[in-house]
Amino acid sequence: MDRAELLTAYEQMAVIRRTEKAAHDLFLQGLVKGTTHLAAGHEAIAVGASAALRPDDYVFATYRGHHHALARGATPEECLAELMSRATGLCRAKGGSMHLTKASTGMLGSYAIVGAHLPMAAGAAWSARLRGTDQVAVAFFGDGATNIGAFHEALNLAAVWKLPVLFVCENNLYMEYTPIADVTAVARPAADRAPAYGIPGEVVDGNDVVAVEEAVARLAGRARAGDGPALLEARTYRHFGHSRADPATYRPAEEVERWLKHDPLDLARGRLVEMGVPSETVAEADERASDAVQKAVDAAKAAPPPDPDEALTDVWADGGAAWRT
Repeated sequence: MDRAELLTAYEQMAVIRRTEKAAHDLFLQGLVKGTTHLAAGHEAIAVGASAALRPDDYVFATYRGHHHALARGATPEECLAELMSRATGLCRAKGGSMHLTKASTGMLGSYAIVGAHLPMAAGAAWSARLRGTDQVAVAFFGDGATNIGAFHEALNLAAVWKLPVLFVCENNLYMEYTPIADVTAVARPAADRAPAYGIPGEVVDGNDVVAVEEAVARLAGRARAGDGPALLEARTYRHFGHSRADPATYRPAEEVERWLKHDPLDLARGRLVEMGVPSETVAEADERASDAVQKAVDAAKAAPPPDPDEALTDVWADGGAAWRT
């Protein structure tokens, strides 16, 4: 990334961080129903990967997918309105926090069933192959999904068919409340398993947006060239608990402190300073991010509730609800 690209990536991460903070605050105010799984701390993975992908590539994410929706073109207002069950929400209040989807930008959904979207990403890659495009499908998933059968099934089939799909594990060390290292035989739950399927497995600092962008660009380019799938394990850390109902007291204090010192925004800010970007320029990016999210919060609060008459629409591609045979 050059200076301008890194500054853009930094501002995008700042917008995501503030949107996550807004979601947290709105939840505490009783304006977000159900639960939310915040991705604060994971921003560099979504932003770095998106910077390396084309607009027509496909992205699949987990229930912790706010950052991917925003990185792929959803606005803070669309996301916060969706969390608040407003008519202006990204899915018009039908998806909520765990199902953010914007097909027009290639964001083909967040999925609450652990690992279920990995075979879907393989299917999207197969579609690209059949249609003769050089699109790439990317599946983002947590470390816990590496112990799910769908993970192994998707990797195996992707390797057999040499599909243009990239599997990106966001390893934040915990599968909900259990340390992944306590229940997994290999040290690197994703990267160490990839070779069993003849797939390259790499590890990257998931908090370094530049390192993520470079790794995804290289592996996506490999897939476009017809060299098949690859797996990238991005090491990161969530700043909050598993969900809003989780205080995360099971995490050692020294571990939390160590990772908070390795914050994605701080790393990017440090790189910008090293590249000669004035601190005032970085501060202006922060201010723009703050203003954008505050406007999104105000707009989402003022938005109307969804129309009950639309409850059964959007079942089919044409927006209808009538049963087809």
